[in-house]
Amino acid sequence: MPALLDVNSVTVRFGGLVALYDVSATVDDNEIVGVIGPNGAGKTTLFNVICGFTRPTSGRLNFQGKALSRHHPRQLASFGIARTLQGLGLFPHLSVLENVMVGAHKHGKAGTAAAMLASPTSDRDDRALRERALKELEALEISDYAARLPGQLPYGVQKRVALARALIAEPKLLLLDEPASGLSSDEMNELGQLIRSLRDQMSVILVEHHMDLVMQVCDRIVVLDFGRVIATGTPAQVRDDPKVLEAYLGEQVSAETQGVSDAGN
Repeated sequence: MPALLDVNSVTVRFGGLVALYDVSATVDDNEIVGVIGPNGAGKTTLFNVICGFTRPTSGRLNFQGKALSRHHPRQLASFGIARTLQGLGLFPHLSVLENVMVGAHKHGKAGTAAAMLASPTSDRDDRALRERALKELEALEISDYAARLPGQLPYGVQKRVALARALIAEPKLLLLDEPASGLSSDEMNELGQLIRSLRDQMSVILVEHHMDLVMQVCDRIVVLDFGRVIATGTPAQVRDDPKVLEAYLGEQVSAETQGVSDAGN
């Protein structure tokens, strides 16, 4: 059976700069894969290639056994892919509920004309989307904020709103770009539990620099350094890989993951 996502020998050049070189990686069904590396390692570039923001110079991507070529971010939901970005991207003048509903557009059955004319079909569709959005907010324990504007909320709650907007599309693959940035330690622990709970419903790619979160939630980790894959394996394999430690992680991984290990004992 082919991998859900297959990144095959992808290279990205920006003029004379090689951002990714011959990068290959896979994500299987119901698998959480972390992508880690120092600043400039190529994590965001790889994320942008998968999302369609950046075109690879060479190489190919396959999703569910089909070529993913020259796609645009606006097409991701129709493929079964959802994403969150480092910037929240919430609409400041829409309520929390309305922001989440935006992510459910692929489930809408009524067309634009029907919505403009306020037809019964459009009304039914709108009610169904509101119900779906409320369920996502309830699942993330933020339904009390449904009527509020994003700017009125703590940053950690805004992060959950952005995640709810991605989840309502019921993706097969969820792309999380630095989801822990700006979160407190308690919020990060809650995020880790949430990400693990998604595993039965979808696959996840997690681009993150908080090593303790990555080691806690990921089934497999891809390590980038200067645009190249230098290691792939389980958290334990990556943690103990001399190339990884020597390249850039050093004692950070050892110390942080030891803390995770001790907490689990």
